[in-house]
Amino acid sequence: MYCYNWRTKTEIQEELRLLEELKNKGISVSFPIADKNENYIQEIKAPEGTRYVVLFSFAKGEKIRTMQPKTCFAIGEMMAKMHNQTENQKINRIHYNNNLLLDASYNYLNSFFPHSNTAMKTLKKLGATIAETFNKINTSQVKQGIIHLDIWYDNLNVNTEKDITIFDFDNCGNGLLILDVGYFCNQLFFIEQDKEQYLLKLKHFLHGYQSVRPLSDEELQLIPEAGAAVFMFYLGVQAQRFDWSNIFLTENYLSMFVSRIETWMDFNRKIRAN
Repeated sequence: MYCYNWRTKTEIQEELRLLEELKNKGISVSFPIADKNENYIQEIKAPEGTRYVVLFSFAKGEKIRTMQPKTCFAIGEMMAKMHNQTENQKINRIHYNNNLLLDASYNYLNSFFPHSNTAMKTLKKLGATIAETFNKINTSQVKQGIIHLDIWYDNLNVNTEKDITIFDFDNCGNGLLILDVGYFCNQLFFIEQDKEQYLLKLKHFLHGYQSVRPLSDEELQLIPEAGAAVFMFYLGVQAQRFDWSNIFLTENYLSMFVSRIETWMDFNRKIRAN
C-alpha cells in the first residue's frame, strides 16, 4: 500500500513497467500481479483520501543483515545484471541529480533545523564538496540509466547463495548507475563493525559486480561520494515525510546521521591515501 500523496499513479505505473521488463529479462525481482481484469493498481478510499495498492510476488528467503562474502558477491552480480538492462534507459520518473540528492535534502531539513545548527553547517559543506566532484564527471566514463536507489539488505531476500530476490523499487528513477553501487557499499560499511571484514565483503561485492560488467576507474573513485549523496537524500526524505510518527527527527538524530556520513567519507579518504 503506497503512502497517501507520495506517488502518482503514473509513477507507480512506471515502476511496475520496469519490474515487468526486468522479470522478462530474467532478473530476480518481486514483480506485480494483476487481478482478474488485468489491472495491477487497486484504489482504496481511505479516510485521508485515495490510496494505491499493488500485489507483488512473494520473495523467498529472509533478510540477512550480516552477510557472508559469497552473498555480497552474488548481490554484486545481481545488481550488475540489472544495470546491464537499464543502462542508457530512461523511465518517466525523477532524475537523481545534485539538486535532488543534495540541495533539496538540505532545504527540507532547513524547515526543521536552522542554518546555524552545527550539523547543518557540516551537511552544507559536505554537499558542496560532493556536488563539485559530480560536476567534474567524465560522462563517457560514468554510466547512466535507471537505478533502484535503495539496494541494501532490507530490500532483498536471500534464499540460497544464488537465489536472491530484490524488491521495493519505490524510489527507482534515472541517474548515475554508480549511485546504486555506492549506496550498497555505504550500507555495508555501517552494518559491518569490523572494518577488515567490511573491506573483505566490499571486495567480494565489487568482484561480483565486475564479473558481469566493468566499472571504470572514475566510477570506482566515485563510490564514496555516491554513497554519501544517497545517504543525504534519505535524510531529506525523512524530513520531507515528517509527521507525528517520526519522533526521531531531532537535533541529536541529525547530528548522529551527519556524523555517520563524515565517518564514511573519512574512512574512504584514508583508504585512498594508502
